[in-house]
Amino acid sequence: MNMIFKMATVTGFSLALAGCTNMNVFKDSPTAPPPTAQVTAPPPQQPLAPSVTMENTKQRKTTMSAAQISRIIAGKSFNWQGPNNSGSTLFAQDGSSLIEVNGKGTTGGKWTARDGLLCESVSPGAILPNGSPLKCNAFSGRGGRYNVGPVVFTAS
Repeated sequence: MNMIFKMATVTGFSLALAGCTNMNVFKDSPTAPPPTAQVTAPPPQQPLAPSVTMENTKQRKTTMSAAQISRIIAGKSFNWQGPNNSGSTLFAQDGSSLIEVNGKGTTGGKWTARDGLLCESVSPGAILPNGSPLKCNAFSGRGGRYNVGPVVFTAS
């Protein structure tokens, strides 16, 4: 019987100690801090490739190369509508142009394409007595309708 008493006593003490470990009775012992989540920085953003421009913050457009613009307009005639005038322009293969402004007359000019740009000059004439130096405007569009700065060109 002595053995049963000893076993019961040991078992009772074991259960009491097990209950104490769950009660944080030992206030001197440091408690482990809660686990923290690993935070990683997002990958750095890559700069846009040179062939991509941001026309505005809502839409990304691809810039046409000078060769693409030349293939679209060289040897072709386009009707155009601007904020103040309308007319038509023939873009010759050699970089010259024939410009007609509705109700004002005809004159010549020169054109060249650069990546994303159509550059045009106007020779002195009835339309512009002093002419106009080479000005470059953003060129975009497709399917026979193109925006050149504020002017809309439509294949004729």
